[in-house]
Amino acid sequence: MTDYEAPGLGPDRILLTDRVAVVTGAGRGIGAATAVAMARFGADVAIFDMDPTRLPGVAEEIEAAGRRCVSGVLDARDDDAVAAFMARSHHELGPIDVLVNNAGGTFRAHFDDTSPKGEHTLIRENFSTVTNCVRHGIGLMSDGGSIINVTSVEAYHAAPTFGVYAAMKAAVEQFTKTLAVEYGHRGIRVNCVAPDMIPTPGDDGLAEQSSSLMQGLYPTPLRRRGRAEECASVIVFLASDMAGFVTGASILVDGGTVAAGSWKTRLDGTFGL
Repeated sequence: MTDYEAPGLGPDRILLTDRVAVVTGAGRGIGAATAVAMARFGADVAIFDMDPTRLPGVAEEIEAAGRRCVSGVLDARDDDAVAAFMARSHHELGPIDVLVNNAGGTFRAHFDDTSPKGEHTLIRENFSTVTNCVRHGIGLMSDGGSIINVTSVEAYHAAPTFGVYAAMKAAVEQFTKTLAVEYGHRGIRVNCVAPDMIPTPGDDGLAEQSSSLMQGLYPTPLRRRGRAEECASVIVFLASDMAGFVTGASILVDGGTVAAGSWKTRLDGTFGL
């Protein structure tokens, strides 16, 4: 065996057979795609969302994959509700092996048009949602578990009209690194995925505004937008044994937008700033 051939490395190491995963904001978009992917790779899945109309369909897909599902309607900003849901998931499914913090949201506004109430809302939607779920989930997690926080490429560059949102996504990345160090002794790995150019039902309005700014340009260096399932696939990787030595890291799922910086690919194939 050569040095780079890890013993036991094979296709089965990507499977999540009989693990228990909790996915927040699972009613649509990346959260829904992730919850269903977890089930298809063998996990039982607990899901919650604020919108009661979307969860039944996601739960049906999880159960169609032959896995158990716990579903709840709640707000990840609600500390007591999160505590109760984590306890219920642990009771009904068993110790939590994977926690995916996906819930979040934003709105477009210049900072001087963002009221203190609006600022507080963005902080709670994009940072407190993560801290609440980690606080009440990590004590119920198996040693060797995995936490994946969904951030955004906005954490890595200036974000005009999304200032507080971007700051909170950067805060989640920093928080992720600290958690990776604090809980490494338990074998719990903590990582981020940072998506961009992945249209979801929750950002239809923002996507329309973005499209108007992209006239004559490809959206990414890969010359297309992404899909929620492509972000879910990276989350599954981070949850699996394939990523057993990956912690405190952030993986961009953005088609190369951060790498490109201010460079854009024109429709004629040339590049420009």
